[in-house]
Amino acid sequence: MPLRPPSFVRLLPFVWRWAALLMLGVWLSGCASLPSEVDRPVSTALTNPAETRLGQLVEARAAQAGTRNDSGFALVSNAELAFTSRMALINAAQKTLDIQYYAIHADETTDRMFDALRAAATRGVRIRILLDDFNTTGKNAQVLKLAFVPNIELRLFNPLPGGRGSVFFRILASLKDVARIQRRMHNKTFIADNAVAITGGRNLGETYFGQGQETNFIDADVLSAGRITRELSQSFDQYWNNPLAYPVQSLLTAGEIEALKPTAPLATASADGLAAPSPAGVADPTKREVRTTTAPNGTVTAIAPLPDTTRLSQLPWIWASSVLLADKPSKIAADADDVREAQDTAVDGLLQLMSQASSDLLIVSPYFVPGRRMMTQLAAIRQKGVRIRVLTNSLASNDAPAAHVGYARYRKELLALGIEIYEMRAEQQGTLSSISGLGSSGSGGGSRASLHAKVVVQDKRLLVVGSLNLDLRSQLQNTEVALIIRSRKLSADATRLIELALSSGAYKVELQTDGQLIWRAPQGSGLADTSIEPDASLGLKLMLKLLGPFAPDEML
Repeated sequence: MPLRPPSFVRLLPFVWRWAALLMLGVWLSGCASLPSEVDRPVSTALTNPAETRLGQLVEARAAQAGTRNDSGFALVSNAELAFTSRMALINAAQKTLDIQYYAIHADETTDRMFDALRAAATRGVRIRILLDDFNTTGKNAQVLKLAFVPNIELRLFNPLPGGRGSVFFRILASLKDVARIQRRMHNKTFIADNAVAITGGRNLGETYFGQGQETNFIDADVLSAGRITRELSQSFDQYWNNPLAYPVQSLLTAGEIEALKPTAPLATASADGLAAPSPAGVADPTKREVRTTTAPNGTVTAIAPLPDTTRLSQLPWIWASSVLLADKPSKIAADADDVREAQDTAVDGLLQLMSQASSDLLIVSPYFVPGRRMMTQLAAIRQKGVRIRVLTNSLASNDAPAAHVGYARYRKELLALGIEIYEMRAEQQGTLSSISGLGSSGSGGGSRASLHAKVVVQDKRLLVVGSLNLDLRSQLQNTEVALIIRSRKLSADATRLIELALSSGAYKVELQTDGQLIWRAPQGSGLADTSIEPDASLGLKLMLKLLGPFAPDEML
């Protein structure tokens, strides 16, 4: 008599359901396609930034500094400044705003940005928004309504055919082109009048600005001015005018976007899905009420409202030499495999820089999946006696647990090389400012912290801030952007913030003589050291065990 375990019987409905979904996906992939004839007018960045107030501010600050360096920088190390500096750029722009992001979430925080953007468009500012298409589903599809505001153009990069009700069904509808689905525009730039820009790890949404109810990302950006900003604009133009950038109107009508509006409207959204503009771009004060969030342990935390703007002229600008690392949009093209063989990527450039380290490397990467080639490079750096410290996510703090699977398979080997590893503690008491200076906000938010900053400090004099992770996805599939800044002052400021995170907000992972791992609890946390993945649920630990041996690095 053949064995027929009861578990198999219970799984039969699920097997049939997945088989039906797969068949539906194959059918949808045969039906869905992108338009072949697309009107894509060519446009470029502002030619003469000096004719704007921001351009004149940059020139005045450079003259005041009396430096030969042609680019200025200010570290954006907390969530409040990250929001207010972007708002300041919107409100100060006179001619152009060029905005490029992997994801823009529709929520109360971005509603306030949309208010200011619409007010800027009303006063004659030309606004170009370039958004990767992957996350434009569900309620986030309402962001696309900006494309129908006069003076605002919105293009979607590398769009997927099919509906936008959910990411899952969009992927099903694109199964015939899985390789292209994996390649995403991960760049993050915010440029005003081709004079001042913001670059870093943040997308746009409340969890990136310390306003999330449950989770907030620890992140970092840098403000830039002068020549390096003009180079960022050149990179933006390459993507904007690329055949993979589709105007929203070529893919969707305003009515189709309206039909995707959630049944339960956003708390502060107006009838058309986006908040109505306030006078002079000032956000509706009703959106600035203090909110509260309750942690799993019962702790209630107040989420203070973000200010509307900041004064860019009062920031501590540092003038320094710099280099732009930016992938070309051809990295995502149909023949991307051939293209990657012919050109270095932004991650390749970063690794080449790191190979020149002589004393110290401080690495912050939320998704750290080195792969064999990168492991060889790290080993060579260690052989020179360079101290390497890495801050990454723990299994519990990682918003993409699958990425932790790839990292975990290298963890013991990294430690054996003498690389110091710290993992972000997920459950935090109080506000984000009690976690660390890096990406913190005095306003605080949800009690769960997730590392999202991408920063490297080399030899205490080179600072790298950008969108790229040290993983194979950033190296081989996504397009990325980063700034290399030669400044002892900025490097020291970033180091101070990161070291605060290492000491008070992260577990230090150590390899014991018996080959087992131990997680040393953060100083002053009141927690005990542990020999198992800290704070992680049984389900996450099981996933790590099951997927660990099989999942390829480049897919994590």
